[in-house]
Amino acid sequence: MHAHDHRHDHAHHHPEPSDKRYTIAIALNLGFVAVETAAGFLANSTALLSDATHNLSDVLGLALAGGAAWLAKQQASEQRTYGFSKATVLAALANALVLLIACGGILWEAVRRFYAPEPIEAGFVMAVATVGVLINGATAMLFLAGRKEDVNVRGAYLHMLADAGVSAAVIVAGAAIWFTGLDWIDPAISIGVVALILWGTWGLLRESLDLTLDAAPAHIDVAEVRAFLAGQAGVTAVHDLHVWAMGAAKPALTAHLVRPEGGDDAFLAGVTDALAHRFGIRHVTLQVERAQRDECAECH
Repeated sequence: MHAHDHRHDHAHHHPEPSDKRYTIAIALNLGFVAVETAAGFLANSTALLSDATHNLSDVLGLALAGGAAWLAKQQASEQRTYGFSKATVLAALANALVLLIACGGILWEAVRRFYAPEPIEAGFVMAVATVGVLINGATAMLFLAGRKEDVNVRGAYLHMLADAGVSAAVIVAGAAIWFTGLDWIDPAISIGVVALILWGTWGLLRESLDLTLDAAPAHIDVAEVRAFLAGQAGVTAVHDLHVWAMGAAKPALTAHLVRPEGGDDAFLAGVTDALAHRFGIRHVTLQVERAQRDECAECH
């Protein structure tokens, strides 16, 4: 029989995203979508209409992110022992997928306009797009804080930043058409914007998919964590090490430590505190085993 010691540290020091940020962002962008759609038809601009489509996808993305942030605050239940923290990761994944779908719609319309260019009210386009830069830029700033620690917040931030970039590109398109009279510039700018959005979305899609599949968060080097645990006083081996994300900003760890003399509360407290400060992992479960190295077939 092996002696086992357990310690859990469930302290979470990352502040939860504020629901007010999502509410404000949704209200601002939904209003602008209505204005921009009407303006796009009046100005006959595919750049404006594509921007409006993209903004509408962002409203959905913000709703997903805000709903997930609210769910993450709900208490765990007997059936859902981890609570709903994973909803923030799923929302980030959905956000990335919505962006990809929106890009497909924009690209389709832009290619169609290449073959059938139509006259555009360049001045009107530029005025509306300027409002878009201001609204989307201000919305992105709402999510500036916490974007590095929380993939859900980062998804909302990238969405809004992409919108500001799209609106800026629409201004450039309007100015170019104003001075040259070349209507094909409008769909050309749209295609360029799609390429930029796809470039920025790829990282979000990859990270959120990894976290959905319980991969270790990108900022945590599992090999370094293993070496750190193996280097603790009296530890002869580490096995069954798992690092995953309970939520967008809640990494968790479980591991078995082989320590012939066992582990007391002071040892376990020291290791868990060090994991929190060095790696940002605050949900920790450690099991200490008294088995010698040659008694543990899975140790490495």
